[in-house]
Amino acid sequence: MRPRVLLAGVGNVALGDDGFGVEVVQRLEEAVLPSWVQIADYGIGCGRVEADLCGGYDTTILIDGTPRGGRPGEVCVIEAELDDHPSRIPTLLDPHGIRPEGALRLLQVLGGDAGRVLVVGCEPLKTDGIGLSAPVRAAVPRAVRIVTDLVWGTDPSLPVRSIEAEAPRQLEAMGGE
Repeated sequence: MRPRVLLAGVGNVALGDDGFGVEVVQRLEEAVLPSWVQIADYGIGCGRVEADLCGGYDTTILIDGTPRGGRPGEVCVIEAELDDHPSRIPTLLDPHGIRPEGALRLLQVLGGDAGRVLVVGCEPLKTDGIGLSAPVRAAVPRAVRIVTDLVWGTDPSLPVRSIEAEAPRQLEAMGGE
């Protein structure tokens, strides 16, 4: 059986660069991809991510604006490695529903599996107003190429890093210690 892949664009187009994932999946709709790939837009008003993650995919690729403390428009590929230690399970709900990482943790707690989970992220410049900033807009074609390479199994030209290795940068970007 061929692997099944979910490409999930996450974000809110009304919050500037948070709409990065939505823009990338719209471009991926025009790309030549295998029939076993599902493309999903989880932008504003499209909160089906929890249900789709239960779909038994071999690989889930989340595409999102991801603040990590880098320069705006910088694209990264991070492999999510979730453990089941209760102290590491974040608050699953926010005022807008469940966040993708919360959905993954919840799926894990319930015994489900989203398969290999990769995040193709882009460092945002702004998170207000409608529309992407110039550096993030310029990163969209590169992200499309990276996701396409990951789907086809070709070299994505970026190293895939563990999310654990990214934790210190993410804390720093969010003003943590």
